[in-house]
Amino acid sequence: MFGTPLFNSPKILLLGSGELGKELIIEAQRLGLECVAVDRYQNAPAMQVAHRSYIIDMKDYSALMSIIEREKPDFIVPEIEAINIKALKDAEALGYKVVPNAKAVEITMNRELIRRLAAEELKLKTANYGFANNLDELKKVVEKIGYPCVVKPIMSSSGKGQSVVKCEEDVERAYKIAKEGARGYGDRVIVEEFINFDYEVTILTAKTVYGTYCCEPIGHIQKDGDYIESWQPHNMDEELKDKAYKIAKKVVDALGGYGIFGVELFVKDNEVIFSEVSPRPHDTGMVTLVTQEMSEFEIHLRAFLGLEISTKLINLGASHVIKSKIEKFAPKYKVKNVPKDVKIRIFGKPKALVGRRMGVVLAVGEEAREKAKKIANSIEVL
Repeated sequence: MFGTPLFNSPKILLLGSGELGKELIIEAQRLGLECVAVDRYQNAPAMQVAHRSYIIDMKDYSALMSIIEREKPDFIVPEIEAINIKALKDAEALGYKVVPNAKAVEITMNRELIRRLAAEELKLKTANYGFANNLDELKKVVEKIGYPCVVKPIMSSSGKGQSVVKCEEDVERAYKIAKEGARGYGDRVIVEEFINFDYEVTILTAKTVYGTYCCEPIGHIQKDGDYIESWQPHNMDEELKDKAYKIAKKVVDALGGYGIFGVELFVKDNEVIFSEVSPRPHDTGMVTLVTQEMSEFEIHLRAFLGLEISTKLINLGASHVIKSKIEKFAPKYKVKNVPKDVKIRIFGKPKALVGRRMGVVLAVGEEAREKAKKIANSIEVL
């Protein structure tokens, strides 16, 4: 007779069950943790490897609190931005542990709050910025910032809702795009100076009980704010790398809590410019599955559990996303010859959408970027 499994191990409640959460739960299962996954749709990637799962709108305060009170997790681990922040704050006040903490989640999901922390409190170099609540205000802010500039929702994910404004005729369209891509905070948007950077990097930064540590820089290419490929290490001048590490540690230490943070930075000439930070594993950091002694997922888990971590680099490597060109439920995949130094990770999303990330290709070695891109482009979503 089958019964409900019994656990004496810590329990994590994962809020958001995409591909990053799936890898985190796999690591948690290896350490014997009880795993509960939550998302807004059925059979999300992390749900496929969790012990239990729930389908709710995580912006719904009552629905989220009812699951927290039912499950009584040791750790509440957000994986996405679209979560009711009041529920996280109230859960934390009741004694539940939010990773890294409710304040960090709130600040980093809100582009206004993170800009004010970085630029105004920590005095870090950022792009010039301004805010607008309606189209008339937006036109004034854009004129002040100057062309070209970037208009973004106050909160969104994977680059949704952002666009470049090159002239006055682009403003109204940019505002419409921002409102459609927003995940809260009404019609308020942020306008940022367009920086013609030399390159951008992610500095995965782990805050632990033993200190704050940075992984080797990850170079990446994004299109419309959505990651396409990444590689590690990205070669940086030692002086610039030191600046990048100091900025990343300053931001992460200010946010507090324990776990891994993805700090995104622009590099222009001899300047390192703060862009954004995520208080969780970062999509560009999927490359660490083949480049580091511990992946970003293992580091995140071990950091909030209070265990030692390693940021040691063991391989040169790269990742490249597999994107769908079709819309279809229960998609299949046609994979051709795959070299022995290349790995494929199909996320298991139940529905393919045009442009949706459905998997990633990971490669190691001197020509890792070329190999990852070639294999990723050869995989068909059917």
